[in-house]
Amino acid sequence: MAPIAPNQSTEKIIKMSVSLSPVAPPRFATVVTAARRRPNPNPQIGNKRKLTTPNPSVPPPPAITVKKTTSGFNGRNKEPKWQCVEKCGACCKLEKGPNFPSAEEIFDDPSDVELFNSLVGSDGWCIHFDKSTRKCSIYADRPYFCRVEPAIFETLYGIEKKKFNKEACSCCIDTIKAVYGSSSKELENFNAAIWSST
Repeated sequence: MAPIAPNQSTEKIIKMSVSLSPVAPPRFATVVTAARRRPNPNPQIGNKRKLTTPNPSVPPPPAITVKKTTSGFNGRNKEPKWQCVEKCGACCKLEKGPNFPSAEEIFDDPSDVELFNSLVGSDGWCIHFDKSTRKCSIYADRPYFCRVEPAIFETLYGIEKKKFNKEACSCCIDTIKAVYGSSSKELENFNAAIWSST
């Protein structure tokens, strides 16, 4: 049988199979034409060679509409949304150790340093933190530096308002890990809250 010459509508030719068995089955030449197949939108996947020229007789694949979403794989948002979680109180542990800045490193105003230091109890916890309920006893009247707000983060740490959410979440995660541990229920609760609140 003579070889089959490719023509313009031929995308590829699969060579005929030849059997060496005593009774030869019928020989078939399979020609896959571009008219019967849509071009692969990603020629590196599924085809061994790259398509070089589109066939005008083949309609282009339908346009794909990409909808922008804030969710990625596993339904998580791209960025968590900060929120305080009740019965945590990790931020009320004022002496967290050498990996955290001291009052003198945070505040420029000596009166803020004095106020902060006056709140530190003998065990390192804020004197206004009720450990049995895990609540602040002066919450409504707490000092400005106990508030997690964009303007305060900008004033104390130089963090721009647009970066507040990410930085506040990161700060709380680090604090919770330092106080309760990286496998704590408090960290689990915080992560669940910030990823589900948007």
